[in-house]
Amino acid sequence: MRKGLLAILVLGVLALNGCGQSGPLYMPDDSEQQQQQ
Repeated sequence: MRKGLLAILVLGVLALNGCGQSGPLYMPDDSEQQQQQ
């Protein structure tokens, strides 16, 4: 019983830790950066 509960707890923490760890959703335009500099 305790091993199952511990496994659920660990998997839940890992799942929540993975939220929001993604990178940018699009490639930024190089032309915009060059114009600003």
